[in-house]
This record gives sequence, C-alpha cells and structure tokens, in this order.
Amino acid sequence: MLTIYYIIALILGFIVLLWGADRFVEGAANIARNFGVSPLIIGLTIVGLGTSAPEILVSAQAAFDNSPALGIGNAIGSNIANIGMVLSITLLVTPLTVNSDTFKREFPILATVTVLALILLWDQHLGYSDGIVLLAGFVITLFGMASLAIKSSKSSASENKFDSEYSQPIMATKIAILNFIVGLFALLIGSKALVWGATGIAVILGVSELIIGLTIVAIGTSLPELAASVVSALKNQHDIAIGNILGSNVFNILAVLAMPALIMPSATDNALLQRDFAVMALLFIMLFVFARFGKAGRIGRSAGTLMLLVYITYNSLLAYQSTVGIVA
Repeated sequence: MLTIYYIIALILGFIVLLWGADRFVEGAANIARNFGVSPLIIGLTIVGLGTSAPEILVSAQAAFDNSPALGIGNAIGSNIANIGMVLSITLLVTPLTVNSDTFKREFPILATVTVLALILLWDQHLGYSDGIVLLAGFVITLFGMASLAIKSSKSSASENKFDSEYSQPIMATKIAILNFIVGLFALLIGSKALVWGATGIAVILGVSELIIGLTIVAIGTSLPELAASVVSALKNQHDIAIGNILGSNVFNILAVLAMPALIMPSATDNALLQRDFAVMALLFIMLFVFARFGKAGRIGRSAGTLMLLVYITYNSLLAYQSTVGIVA
C-alpha cells in the first residue's frame, strides 16, 4: 500500500514541478521586463534557469533529506537525458542546423565545464570546496555567456527576434510577483514530493538512490527541456533548441551538482565515473562530431537515432545491473 503512495507522490511531484517552473519563469520574465531588463538577458538567464529549476530544487531537497546520491544522479542523469532523449527526439521530429556561434560559445563552455566536473569527481568525493568551485563557475559562466551574447547581438533586429521568442503574456508587476512566488512554492513542494516518492521506491525495490536519480528523476526533470526544444525546433528556431540543451547541461553540472556538494558533502559511487560520466561525455562527443562534420552544421535524424540507441542501451544496462543487485 505504501508503494502506491510513493508512486502517487512521484507523479504529482513531477506535475507540480512542471507547473511551478512555468509560473516561475513567466513571473520572473515579466518582473524583469517591467523593470526594463533586456529580452536577451531574460532569455539567457531566467528562461535558461527556469528549465533547470526542477533539477536544482530536486537536488537540493535530496541533499536536505540525506539522499545526496539521488541529487548527484539527477545532475548527471539529466545531462544524459538531455542529449540522449530530449535532443534525439527533437532531431527525429525535425533535423537541426547548428549556428557557427554555437561552436564558438556553447560547445567550448560545456566542454570546459565537463572537464572541471571530471577533475572534481576524480577523487570520488563531492565536498564543500567542490561545491564552491562549481557555484563560482556557474556565476562566472552565466555572466560570461550574457556578455558574449550581448556583444554578438548589436542589431535591433536581433534584439526583436529574441523579444518575440521569449515574450510572456504581459502582466502587471503585482501579478508577476504573485506568479513568481507561487511558482517558487510549487517548485519547493513538487521537489519535496518527488524526492520522497523516489527515495521510497528505491528502498522498496532495493535499488540505489543513484540509479533512481539517473533514470526516473532525471527523465522527469528533463521534461521542460523536451517541451522547449521540440517547440523551438517546430518554430524553426534551431539555435534556441540546441542552445537550450547545451545551456541546460552547463547549468546542471555547475548549479545542480553544486547543491549536494554544498548541503551534504559525500563520497560518490565508483560507477558514477566509470559508467555514468563516461556515457555523458560520449553523448556530448557524438553531438559535437555530428554537428561539426555534418553538412553545413546540420544534424539529421540518423544522428538522433544513434544517440537515442545509446541512451536506450545505457538505461537497459542500468536496469540489468539493478536487477542483478536485487537478485543478489
């Protein structure tokens, strides 16, 4: 009977998280717009953070609930899901073309951040100092990306393009603040319910919290990225679709992984580096190769199919190892 409650909490947690993230972004974007903040900055910061807010809140809540492994698995698992599931499905819907600026900006940033995470996780311990480094890197990267984007977007036409893509329904400041607060509370409540349900299911099934974080939680918290990428691709906004994935992965490593490190430092499972981090790096390399050597930077459905197969194989491996662990 208790299992049913855990499953209900998990499902409701996901729903509340998604709804809360939408309210949070809409409120924050309108507050910023009412105070004269550039739409470009809104798109790079608030919208980008909004799609990563579920991962950040879930990882923080997991650490507060003495389940840091679930938060760590959520950070790495979400990056794997973003490329292996979200981007692959988007590519199956429609092929994407990568802008040259993306190769100069987002790809190098994500590569640097990935190497940084590898260095910090190499000793199989995610400590307080690691969290400070990650959080500092997050702040630096956020300001750096905004600065680069502003310099590369000087024309008013470019500014208006961003405005049209990221405009939310215009609302009064009081209503915007209310949406922001309600969204934030929904994120907190949803993350609490999701973590409680996920950890409960892990205990009952005898599956590690790391595996739950890498699979169920990671897939659920990646749903905002899936929605944003598919919609952007269908609107022929390929840069936004690709940039959403790369930017979210940067945020996941720097901000999401920093939460368990700062709140509850702990040792990490050896499989995290040998299996999970390796798959995350492999998918990133595949994406870069497909984009860099594709005709005119175009990534086709065949590339999406291959990355999706890698993702399915990886999850099958996790399922097999979990089954073996339960039997043993």
